[in-house]
Amino acid sequence: MSTRVEKTQPKDAPPPLPEPLRVAVADSHTHLDMQAGTVEEGLAKAASVGVTTVVQVGCDVKGSRWAAETAAAYANVHAAVALHPNEAPRIVHGDPGGTSQPPGAGGGWSRQGARSGGGEAALDEALAEIEALAALDHVKAVGETGLDHFRTGPEGMAAQERSFRAHIEIAKRQGKALVIHDRDAHADVLRVLREEGAPERTVFHCYSGDADMARECAAAGYYMSFAGTVTFKNAQPLREALAVAPLELVLVETDAPYLTPAPYRGRPNAPYLIPLTVRAMAAVRGIDEDAMATALAANTARAFGY
Repeated sequence: MSTRVEKTQPKDAPPPLPEPLRVAVADSHTHLDMQAGTVEEGLAKAASVGVTTVVQVGCDVKGSRWAAETAAAYANVHAAVALHPNEAPRIVHGDPGGTSQPPGAGGGWSRQGARSGGGEAALDEALAEIEALAALDHVKAVGETGLDHFRTGPEGMAAQERSFRAHIEIAKRQGKALVIHDRDAHADVLRVLREEGAPERTVFHCYSGDADMARECAAAGYYMSFAGTVTFKNAQPLREALAVAPLELVLVETDAPYLTPAPYRGRPNAPYLIPLTVRAMAAVRGIDEDAMATALAANTARAFGY
């Protein structure tokens, strides 16, 4: 009877609580403002399974303000602030070569949707507000920023790259970590980081490269944060990347409410599901889950400076 009930759960039903971790970890990238329930409920549920810290990530000015305010209110929440790569072209000229809908799996960028174009001055104004937020003590990172060649067409590339370069400079000026969104843009993201000079602490959120790219990131000292995608059946290249990444450069995240780990793919994600990904990562590395969790906790604190 219980098995039959589980099979008929609606797709929007939250997955059950996993077995708690014995060593507490952090969710290095989540969007609490896009999840069901209150912040208090989400944090309590996560803490009950050993996920005691989260990094709340902003994707536009409004969301970045919310991230900063939430981090100020909760000791176990740290903020990252930025304009998502798909937000920059929308600010400059509306919706060039992309879509007015949120991007879905891989990171929702805004609750605002497309807007009328505001030109370069509007982008500068938004970037100035991001820098003001980045200067706050409880804001630990600038991100998610980067490049997205999946949803932004050629008309939006220049604005996207200009925004990425500006975020890199903000992170360096403010002494904060840089959190990168890289979708179908590996070579260009790495090129811009080389050209600009990456901040001391750089995190590839929802790492999506292969083992060769992992070696390149490792040589540069970049952190690689693995999401629920590492549990997907078709993600062998991701598991190969995790296998060669130096353990001290590996993080774990949800990108909730997206990228829910197996066996609950397609249902709503939240920080409390991190243990599923941690256990899958430990299996790939051939170490026990306590050792994996210990490394992840230390790495996340070091990467974000808390």
